[in-house]
Amino acid sequence: MRNLKNTAITIMLITTLFFSGISLLGQEGYPTLEIGQSAPDFLLPGVDGKDYSLEDFADSKFLVIIFTCNHCPTAQSYEDRIIRLVDDYQGKGVGFLAVSPNDPLAVRLDELGYTDLGDELEDMKIRAEYKKFNFPYVYDGETQEMSRKYGPVATPHVFIFDSGRKLRYAGRIDDSEEGVRPDTKHDTRNALEALLAGKQVPVEKTKTFGCSIKWSDKREAARKAHEKMFQEEVKLEEIGTEEVEALVQQKPGKLRLINVWATWCGPCITEFPELVEINLMYRHRAFEFISISADKLSNIEEVHDFLRTNHASGRNYIYNGTDKYALIEAIDKNWQGALPYTMLIRSDGEIIYAKQDAIDPLEMKRKIVDVLGREKDW
Repeated sequence: MRNLKNTAITIMLITTLFFSGISLLGQEGYPTLEIGQSAPDFLLPGVDGKDYSLEDFADSKFLVIIFTCNHCPTAQSYEDRIIRLVDDYQGKGVGFLAVSPNDPLAVRLDELGYTDLGDELEDMKIRAEYKKFNFPYVYDGETQEMSRKYGPVATPHVFIFDSGRKLRYAGRIDDSEEGVRPDTKHDTRNALEALLAGKQVPVEKTKTFGCSIKWSDKREAARKAHEKMFQEEVKLEEIGTEEVEALVQQKPGKLRLINVWATWCGPCITEFPELVEINLMYRHRAFEFISISADKLSNIEEVHDFLRTNHASGRNYIYNGTDKYALIEAIDKNWQGALPYTMLIRSDGEIIYAKQDAIDPLEMKRKIVDVLGREKDW
């Protein structure tokens, strides 16, 4: 999901993604392990290129398995706290393993509005390196065999096992998604402290809050959702020099991504599906994507056909003037004129990104999420 250039044609052939939500109860058919039950074994690939099983943690007196993922805003908000847990307890005989349970083909583009990455293994590698994870991070999205045996409810979901690999705690990391407060209940820390002291875990099981697990049996629902998305009307309007200038200079009230392109521009055509993907990811937030074609007005039908083929249901314009240098000045006086040209404008009108030539999609997504924020207003 992370690169529509590799799926270009993916955005037209997408038959694979699916709707997500928030869950407080286990999904029927995938019951959560009960306290006292044994840890089921597994063999899963990690972001470091190694395969992991229970045997790899044989030297750890206790084992913490955390089901988490890249795209969920709740999971992201706990990443730094997981890193601190590892720093604090790994030297005390506690092993840690993070598992991504999600089927990447069951994540809709409009579910990725709070992230720069999806849940594929390659995306996990990028996230682990970017955040400097100090724990193994493994992928269960292909078969979900391990996840179905453990029964995580939401991301993140913690399972703590003793030396006999019996489950001693299952639930949340703490009760404060938005950050640690003075009254935060540190359930995972409390469980580890009790176990290390040879005591009974004070609270053995809690509810979990976060994004629901993306089970593969929801793919068909996703396919139908995307069919509907790609049937949206694609409009194309003319725009003049003064209108372009006003479009750039006005305070849009939301984050605005503007791309100037043309059908005869190779890099423009190559990167355009990436921009469509970005629009579909973030358009339900305070964000809008605007494309401006620098084609001759006589090519309007060719432009419109290209936009329809790429399901570009954002705001699309074609420049109706004949002076391309006037268009350049109207867009950005610092622009030298080569295509494509892309700008990111904050809601207060400040240009925070401007680039001549193709964008780096991951860089752009990170800039967008940095402005919009990764936290979701549940």
